[in-house]
Amino acid sequence: MTTIDDTTRAAPTATLTPARRRLALFALALGGFGIGASEFVSMGLLPDIAGGLLSERMATDPEGGIARAGLAISAYALGVVVGAPVLALLSVRWSRSSMIIGLAVALAAGAVLSALMPTFELTVFARFLAGIPHGAYFGVASLLAASLMGPGNQGKGVALALSGLTVANLIGVPVLTAVGQAAGWRAVYLLIALIFVATVTALHRTVPREEKVAGRRMADEIVALRRVQLWVIMGIAAIGFAGAFAVFSYVADITTNVTGASATAVPWVLAAAGLGMTVGNVIGGATTDRSVSATLMVGFPLYIAALVGLFLVADVSLVALLIAFFLMNAANASLNPAMQTWLIRVAHRSEVLGASLNHAAFNVANALGAALGGAVIAAGFGYEAPMVVAIVLASVGFAMVSATLIALRVRARRTRALLARHEDTLTGQIPRVPVGV
Repeated sequence: MTTIDDTTRAAPTATLTPARRRLALFALALGGFGIGASEFVSMGLLPDIAGGLLSERMATDPEGGIARAGLAISAYALGVVVGAPVLALLSVRWSRSSMIIGLAVALAAGAVLSALMPTFELTVFARFLAGIPHGAYFGVASLLAASLMGPGNQGKGVALALSGLTVANLIGVPVLTAVGQAAGWRAVYLLIALIFVATVTALHRTVPREEKVAGRRMADEIVALRRVQLWVIMGIAAIGFAGAFAVFSYVADITTNVTGASATAVPWVLAAAGLGMTVGNVIGGATTDRSVSATLMVGFPLYIAALVGLFLVADVSLVALLIAFFLMNAANASLNPAMQTWLIRVAHRSEVLGASLNHAAFNVANALGAALGGAVIAAGFGYEAPMVVAIVLASVGFAMVSATLIALRVRARRTRALLARHEDTLTGQIPRVPVGV
């Protein structure tokens, strides 16, 4: 087990002016904005993608066509899962400042390919490629942001890096969904590519140059993968947050088929979700710097309660759906900084790997949620069924969090008792025994 201490390495930012520091933080968040738009706009435009690439299937079996189109969402998530650890391990050869720019270039290329592929299968492959830099970008951006903000602000740094993603869901995804409905989904991915081009330029001009850390080896990064606690935390994220993705992946169909609203209401539902993410991310960043464990133990029950509320009111009215989506995403987003901070600290010196693996785990959740949500829809249980799946998955995630924290505290008490019994044989100060979070 490991202590939750601040392991973020300070960047050479002492000579930065306040204006350049703010611009550098904005550049990091701009890349997160592009990633959020790229990942979540696919969910809002899923019926359009299905209609454009699976027209014959949609004509005869609309529910089966939507479920198949969900593979594009799962493919992106799989790209994140594969890319996050691989690129994190390769990062030992790069400085953070060089790596963040290279990742932004790769994100732009992935968006262009997503717009240009002519068939469904090739589009799915393009989405896989587009997801590969996702986790590593957020991992490096979180560490750079924490360094720019100074010591004691790791949770706020993580939240700042994630703020671009939440703002994307508040503004970018609803606007781009409306653009896609009017101009076609391919135009949306081209616009996202332009966002990444702007990100590359902004990062190059504002983020302070760093040298590669001397003595870092790939073998040292891999050591972190031997820690059981790291895999437990990833399991919590993968299962616990799959519920949100089971719902979010089919937001357009829930809006039109469960609530009975028109397709023009989908951007408003996405905006409500984005506002919830933005609020939750800010709250989670602040509470995480106070206590990771308290953030998780309070946030998870609120997240489950919000999912139950969504299931109960989704068919009542559009206003009820908007409120429920806001609450669900606020509760969900409040947990993100805590989960990423926990992973970074468990990974110790392998902090890029730890930060990246958080996004790998969340995108296992993305793939799992989209797949399970699509499966229950294809099985004929209706568009309400993904919400039931979400409640079950979130509840399992909370049970895993509770069991893990209890196990950490029991182990810590036993270790302290052992040290106390042998106190007379110890010399010097007895070190404080960590409790994990």
